[in-house]
Amino acid sequence: MIFLDEDAPPPRRKLLIPPSLDSLGVDELTAYIADLDSEIMRVKAAISAKDAHKSAAAAFFKSPKGTAA
Repeated sequence: MIFLDEDAPPPRRKLLIPPSLDSLGVDELTAYIADLDSEIMRVKAAISAKDAHKSAAAAFFKSPKGTAA
């Protein structure tokens, strides 16, 4: 019987499987970089939105000054 360690972090899944670059030409590589730059911008926007949501939640649940938590 196998027991999983409940405290172990879940394995990270690889979100991007990079293509082989050997078969791509310069124009294709340039287009690939543009696609990656767009994806990076999309991910950074998602991170910013999540950070803003987290900050709003923290501010909402913050205990008022002068009271013990």
